[in-house]
Amino acid sequence: MSLLNVALAILLPPVSVFLNEGIGITLVINIALTIVGWIPGSIHAVWILSKRSEKARI
Repeated sequence: MSLLNVALAILLPPVSVFLNEGIGITLVINIALTIVGWIPGSIHAVWILSKRSEKARI
């Protein structure tokens, strides 16, 4: 998980999720959370990044 990815997840959550996961249900969920509030969208994006980073270690 790079610093650029984390900064992007905090500032533009849907863009970060799109770049890491592509188009899918995860992106739709993140867009909905970002519309509801910027903080839930950011938390979800950082969580997606950490989950992806965890998978890469295994």
